[in-house]
Amino acid sequence: MGSLTTNMGEESQPSLTSKISTVVPATPRGNERGTYNLGYMDLLMKLHYVRTVHFFSPQAAQDLSIFDLKKPMFPLLDPYSHISGRIRRSEPSGRPFIKCNDAGVRIVESHCDKTLEEWFNQKGYSIHELVHDHVLGPDLAFSPLLFLKFTWFKCGGLCVGLSWSHVLGDAFSAFNFITKWSHALAGHVPPKSLHVNPNYEELQSLPINSIQDSQIPIVKRATILDEERWIAATDTKIVTHTFYVSYNQLQDSVTSSQESNNTCCFEIVSALVWKCLAQIRSYSEPKDVVICEYHSENYEFPTNIGLEFSTVEASSKVSVSESDVLELARLIGSEKKKVEKHVMEKLVEESEGKEDFIVYGTRLTFVNLEEEGNVIYGVKLKGEKPMVANCALHGVGDEGVVLVLPAPQDKEDGGKIGRLVTVSLPEKEVEQLKDKLGSEWGIASHP
Repeated sequence: MGSLTTNMGEESQPSLTSKISTVVPATPRGNERGTYNLGYMDLLMKLHYVRTVHFFSPQAAQDLSIFDLKKPMFPLLDPYSHISGRIRRSEPSGRPFIKCNDAGVRIVESHCDKTLEEWFNQKGYSIHELVHDHVLGPDLAFSPLLFLKFTWFKCGGLCVGLSWSHVLGDAFSAFNFITKWSHALAGHVPPKSLHVNPNYEELQSLPINSIQDSQIPIVKRATILDEERWIAATDTKIVTHTFYVSYNQLQDSVTSSQESNNTCCFEIVSALVWKCLAQIRSYSEPKDVVICEYHSENYEFPTNIGLEFSTVEASSKVSVSESDVLELARLIGSEKKKVEKHVMEKLVEESEGKEDFIVYGTRLTFVNLEEEGNVIYGVKLKGEKPMVANCALHGVGDEGVVLVLPAPQDKEDGGKIGRLVTVSLPEKEVEQLKDKLGSEWGIASHP
């Protein structure tokens, strides 16, 4: 594929120039080209996208060319042939599946006229601009499922940005894939044949009645403007922003209670943001929220089977906006009501995979990525871990989503680890949240 050059810079913004090319599996499948059936959880998540970034120092990226970075992707795609495939629809049902046709993934080469330090000072740990803005469609048969963007900074630093279609697997799967790419870059290419998880076997008929949206509060049928463009229509502009919470700030949040030992950082951070958003949404404070956690079981293959959703509901007599943060944290930790996965899958089964749904952001959703530090920071260049890694979700509903993940080690704080909090919320609420977290809690966009 020929290179396409675009200029995405604006006045007073960092100037970025990009070139796009294609990488295909190293070993052509020939007549062995097959199909990859998508499971019910895959189809339930099809309007969502995972976006990750890893920032590397000039020393880690020194002497690495675009050829060096693209080369390991060819053999890496061999055992993951569906990742380089394209969406098709079964006849006559119309159910989507992936055609393993070796069409490839897209590689974006980008250059920024700022140093890493200048970028962090201006943008914080922002994902915007460093990940290719892609969704599937409107020509599904020609839409890549994955974009990998390499952005070089003026100082020699490098950002590796991944845009990953959630239909392939969850955020853990996305991080795991980019980690395997870094292993392949170091000469450790995975075997051509990998164990495939049982995620994609068809479910047996489940003995439950037809389900309405009101019975599944965390899932909502979506409206899309074009059935071949996999992104939900919305009247609200959703923007993404990242906050940095230091280890000391986390500790200060719980020192007032003797019962804080069993409260994890995710619960504290989620409770704090829940309280602040309840104050911002005083007209209709969110009484119930959704918790999303991952149980990957170290699967080698990308999957959505590890997703687990639960709901937390504050008492009707409780004002979330006036509640103690630690009380809300304990509520999140102890009162979660698990949503049975097969009930969610049944929604897709009843529509034969043709209907569209939103999961993230149907209710205010908190995503726990803090236990995945070994995977998130497992991506290495020349043996060096990234300076910082971040993640966001695209295609979320109007109620918004909050991701909590490990921050890099703070050298000024004895190597202790804080948290990054990446929110995707209505634009006005993001500005209000910045003011509230900054003025009341001293929480900024980066150290």
